[in-house]
Amino acid sequence: MDSVIRGISIYLVLLVATRLSGRRTMAQMTPFDFVLLLIIAETTQQALLGDDFSISNAVVLILTLFATDVLLAWLKGWSPRLGSLLDGNPTVLISDGKIDPEAMRRARVSVGDVLESAREQQGLKTLDDIDAAVLEVSGGISIIPKQR
Repeated sequence: MDSVIRGISIYLVLLVATRLSGRRTMAQMTPFDFVLLLIIAETTQQALLGDDFSISNAVVLILTLFATDVLLAWLKGWSPRLGSLLDGNPTVLISDGKIDPEAMRRARVSVGDVLESAREQQGLKTLDDIDAAVLEVSGGISIIPKQR
């Protein structure tokens, strides 16, 4: 039972930490983010297993983590409010060609990030070519070009 409680606890801690780190972090992984991910993975493994490195304990933990994930997915489908809390909502960064500096600051997204997405998705060169930009729940930025 200790492994199940430990597994659920670690799952929830990682979920909260990931949620607090912001969506943009999940979409663009820098070398620093990659190293951090490796360290977190090793720390998580130690916290989950403790002193019990048996196969049966590993199986219990794997099933616990999958069951927790399935349960949360089901709860998100049942309650849109919980889904919004766990996954967040899209954030409008640019609307009608006007930048929302507060939304950009909260999302920790720079104008350069928006322009990079605009170039990649639509081949746009300047902010003047962008009608709207939305930071999606996945961490990607959707660009809607101005009509010409």
